[in-house]
Amino acid sequence: MVAGKQATFVIFILFLALLVYYMMRARSGKLPFIRRIPGLDAIEEAVGRATELGRPVFYVPGRTEINTAGAAQTIAGLEILEHVAKLTARYDTDLKVGVAAANVYPVADAIVRQSYLEEGKPEKVRPEMVQFLSNEQFAFAAACLSIMNQDQSASVILIGEFQAESMMLAEGAAMVGAVTIAGTSRTFQIPFFVAACDYTLIGEEMFAGGAYLSKDPGKTANLAAQDIGKIFAFLYILIGSLLVTIGYKWPVEWLKR
Repeated sequence: MVAGKQATFVIFILFLALLVYYMMRARSGKLPFIRRIPGLDAIEEAVGRATELGRPVFYVPGRTEINTAGAAQTIAGLEILEHVAKLTARYDTDLKVGVAAANVYPVADAIVRQSYLEEGKPEKVRPEMVQFLSNEQFAFAAACLSIMNQDQSASVILIGEFQAESMMLAEGAAMVGAVTIAGTSRTFQIPFFVAACDYTLIGEEMFAGGAYLSKDPGKTANLAAQDIGKIFAFLYILIGSLLVTIGYKWPVEWLKR
């Protein structure tokens, strides 16, 4: 075996075994426990508020293209969009989706159409539901603010990768009196969302959204296996650091194998 790959291979096999174990349990009906995430629970409340007021839900799945370093956040935002679209279809609530990346637009459009189809309301889908606004940062932010003000959005959901436009979008939503749910893993933007939004998904809470909302056995099993893997990694780092400090080198040497 190539030097430096043995430890990686062993860790991969252990994680795979853990994933298979949790997947078998999930498929037998024993779903792993996922702690309550208020920001995700509030999505139904936000859609319900929009329904009562007769005003739309405005959703933004981040500003990043789907093939860049921030793709994981964009995909997380699109997964949660599926849940939101199903709720708006179920309650006959107007939905607007603002997209900043050209290669995200067809994916978001397909998700909305499929969600309405699954709810038995494909005729409710309109071309203007999903709009490509601009790939320029502040032109995109200005377009989002225009939609919020024109529609007087009842609820604004911002989940994905956001940058300097985050505060503009959050404040714009607050100015029209919208319930705002936001989520990102960009540490520089999280404080702005916490300060300006009603609910904020912090870091990995956003990535857990698909499993949390859908209760899909495969997704929840994957989430549980990752969490257990992180616990083992933390313990290895902690115990390994202590052992290296007192003179035992094998925790570091094993990782080099």
